[in-house]
Amino acid sequence: MDSLERPLAVITGASSGIGYQLAKISAERGYDLILAADDPDIKQAVDDFRALGASVEAMQTDLSTLEGVESFYDFVTDIDRPVDVLMANAGHGLGHGFLDQDLTQAKHVIDTNIVGTIALIHKIGNDMRARNAGRILITGSIAGLMPGTFQAVYNASKAFLNSFSFALRNELEETDVTVTCLMPGATDTKFFERADMLDTKVAQDKKDDPADVAKAGFEAMLNGEGDVVSGWKNKVMTTLANVTPSGVLAEQHRKMSEPGSGDK
Repeated sequence: MDSLERPLAVITGASSGIGYQLAKISAERGYDLILAADDPDIKQAVDDFRALGASVEAMQTDLSTLEGVESFYDFVTDIDRPVDVLMANAGHGLGHGFLDQDLTQAKHVIDTNIVGTIALIHKIGNDMRARNAGRILITGSIAGLMPGTFQAVYNASKAFLNSFSFALRNELEETDVTVTCLMPGATDTKFFERADMLDTKVAQDKKDDPADVAKAGFEAMLNGEGDVVSGWKNKVMTTLANVTPSGVLAEQHRKMSEPGSGDK
């Protein structure tokens, strides 16, 4: 298939984990790719996806800054092809109590998960609306449904994304642009290592396969669904979170995320 006939997917946070798997599925399904990540592993990912027959362009950039978002958007538009799919997956976590965290690191979580995400969606989403075509997948989390004791900033950032995705979806309901929120639970990625949470119970418990999570999100996006919770266990947790008092949820989260809880 000629590259101009293939659909184009833009995926952030694509060097590993769920983002890598979203890019892999996209390549296998006949999409060409434009990728972003903030670490050099993206170079190896490019080779992997080109081996699947996709045309792949990638940029190592920091999407926690508006300058990084602007640079990446310019990179996307310079390719001069319409974006059929945007998968806004880039994100960071941070463990430990809020008052014990370095405020610069906590701010980086907000800037990456919220500011950079909505800035890129604002740019590419406007292009999609102008063409009246496109699909947006936002990686939220079931963490956004509960107070995140010892992950307070991270859970709050995901609560923002969960809410934002449904609002944007409704605002676009009279267009052919769809918005889907992928809400995974604990997934077997580098997340817990990067968030300094390896000594927690949630990090040491069995976690979901990122390939399964990505497949659930990709299929829901193609079907135009509003949201998808990946995994039956997470679906149960989501149902319970909707009827459980916030104070109880906060205490339950403490048992999973408190530093050293993996040793108890």
